Amino acid sequence: MIHGASAVYYREILILRRRLTRLVPSWSVSPLLYLIAFGYAMGKHVTVQGHSYMEFLIPGLIAMSSMTQAFAISSEINIARFYWHIFEEIQAAPVSDLSYVIGEVLAGMTRAILAILVILVLGLLFGVVISCNVWFWLAVMLNSFVFASLAVGLAMLVKSHADQTLVTSFVITPMAFLGGTFFPVENFPAWAQKAIYFLPLTHASTSIRTASFGNMPSVSSLVILAVTGGVFFYISVLCVKKAKD
Repeated sequence: MIHGASAVYYREILILRRRLTRLVPSWSVSPLLYLIAFGYAMGKHVTVQGHSYMEFLIPGLIAMSSMTQAFAISSEINIARFYWHIFEEIQAAPVSDLSYVIGEVLAGMTRAILAILVILVLGLLFGVVISCNVWFWLAVMLNSFVFASLAVGLAMLVKSHADQTLVTSFVITPMAFLGGTFFPVENFPAWAQKAIYFLPLTHASTSIRTASFGNMPSVSSLVILAVTGGVFFYISVLCVKKAKD
């Protein structure tokens, strides 16, 4: 199992390394625009939860970017399935469904970590230093695990890139704006807060932000992320098995 997972992961890392010089600028553009437009221009004199808006915003951007970049592994899987037919080759290889999912999930998490490092550097350029303690990285890893696992499962279900774009538009994009990334969840009406509570990104952004301020995040939020990631991971294994059949 380990050899199969490492082979899948190594293939994705080789592709990532070749594209890294193009990916890093693309990972920088959106966070930079958010930091300039929301953090610097609009929120320069705004205080949220006892911190400057810039300090509030950067952990939210980290949560959002770890979600989007971990989920982006689904696009790589679709390209491999629809154009290169790599998935058919993996079917013929002695790689188990579990090993395949592990390799792809780790690749998605690696993309997320690299994107987060870019945001941390951008934060330093804007004079914002956050606490990257063990709780911070635990929340980041759990968030990346949740959405990388979700990505693998959905990548096995979609039939085209158009379907993939549709999923991103209706699942990832709304979550990015409603998950407490740009403003506190408490600003929503009470009924909306109850609905937003079920979004994994809400727990991720809250946990990452709390940890970045040097405090321990809610254990319940971390458990919810871990359980959600485990469920998505299990579903992904079943989806890979179904796609093979």
